[in-house]
Amino acid sequence: MIAAVRPLDRPLRIGTRGSPLALIQARMVRDALAAAHAELAAPAAMEIVPIRTTGDTVQDRRLMEIGGKGLFTKEIEDALLGDRIDCAVHSIKDMQTWLPAGLTIGAMLPREDARDALISRRGSRIDDLPDGAVVGTASLRRQAQLLALRPDFRVVALRGNVETRLSKVAAGEADATLLAVAGLKRLGLMDKATAIVGVDEILPAVGQGAIGIEIRTDDARMHELLAPLDHAATTCCVTAERACLAELDGSCHTPIAAFAEPLDDGVHLRLRALIAMPNGTAVHRFMAPEALAAEPAALGRRAGVALKAMAAPEFFRALSA
Repeated sequence: MIAAVRPLDRPLRIGTRGSPLALIQARMVRDALAAAHAELAAPAAMEIVPIRTTGDTVQDRRLMEIGGKGLFTKEIEDALLGDRIDCAVHSIKDMQTWLPAGLTIGAMLPREDARDALISRRGSRIDDLPDGAVVGTASLRRQAQLLALRPDFRVVALRGNVETRLSKVAAGEADATLLAVAGLKRLGLMDKATAIVGVDEILPAVGQGAIGIEIRTDDARMHELLAPLDHAATTCCVTAERACLAELDGSCHTPIAAFAEPLDDGVHLRLRALIAMPNGTAVHRFMAPEALAAEPAALGRRAGVALKAMAAPEFFRALSA
């Protein structure tokens, strides 16, 4: 049903990164808003505002070397706090563990497939890659889990948007890479995937496959506009994952993965999480007992506490050394 709310006195401004995938995701939000609100259906009612971030500008170093995942959101969040845009569209997995004061996630769209895909020139599965294969990734989460599976791999940094990373593999800069299935699907590039990697093999990043719409906490108008867009199951699962990340004090310096999924009864959640050494020599995994979907943050915190207990202080000292 189309919601009836008071008209806007200017176009609604949707901030986003300027990559092809980010622009597709911003258009998804724009179209969802237009479908939910009659006054936003006119072509001039909304505008997409691309914003270049530091993470997009610096491509020759890993994120952890230049400040972490917030480099994909800082300039956009600055524009939001400065009232230069009304909302910001992000891949949840790019968002910081703790949002800046005054900002909140106002809604999440239905989650796409959260798994990773293998793109390979030399084998159809991870197990099929030759000894010593060169795998490109900028993700410590992927690196740690790959090396835990195959210590013989040589992992090299591979950054850039999806198309850039695909072209680098095709050009022979690496034998293989891992990319999010969600991004490949949204870009219409799933034909490039050699295989979809199960969560039992490579656990996804927190929030992978989910699109979050960030707004100012005190913007009642945007809360009202976004209410029909929020997908409850996605928000529930991502809340559990992000609570686990927060409990572990997660950052780009720490290989952390978490994936929550609703059970068939619609009442309970299952959460899997892990923390690892970047070189894959130690991986601690935890599957939380089924918990009520009404308490996702508590579930995530319990998983984080359990992982900290499993890893012990020596693990974290080695991680920070």
